[in-house]
Amino acid sequence: MTEDSPQHTHLDGIADYSAALDTLCKRAQHTLYLFEKDYDGLGFNSELRYETLRHFLLASPTNYLYILAHDPYYLSTLCPRMTMLLRQFDNRMFIHRIAKNLQQATAPFCVADNAHYVRRFHFDDPRGLLAINDPSNARTLQSLFLEMWVNSHPALSTTRLGL
Repeated sequence: MTEDSPQHTHLDGIADYSAALDTLCKRAQHTLYLFEKDYDGLGFNSELRYETLRHFLLASPTNYLYILAHDPYYLSTLCPRMTMLLRQFDNRMFIHRIAKNLQQATAPFCVADNAHYVRRFHFDDPRGLLAINDPSNARTLQSLFLEMWVNSHPALSTTRLGL
């Protein structure tokens, strides 16, 4: 197997899935698309994930992070590290809420650089798959993400109102 051939790793639980998210975030060099129900319990407020995403966004002014959620409550109120990232990189990091008509989308996934991805089969199923160097399937998931993104709306804002 060559270094560029697809590598698939089956994930058997939330701990595996969270570790796969870390792997994916570390591999990202240009774009990162994240879709989850609410992000709770997946390590998005951990120092490691914060530093990984911060490093990704600092690496280049052309790096972008897109986050899509069914419910952004956790990110907006219980995840201060993600809020800090959003404040620092509000021109290249975006958090949106999925449109009501797309609430039937129940299989979370994340795509990095149109080449790597991690996915679960359902929000309630901790099993999943980490795929490295699988651009064909990564492009399919990225297209799905972009379709949902077009029909979503901003969930968090860093704009402060001076009242």
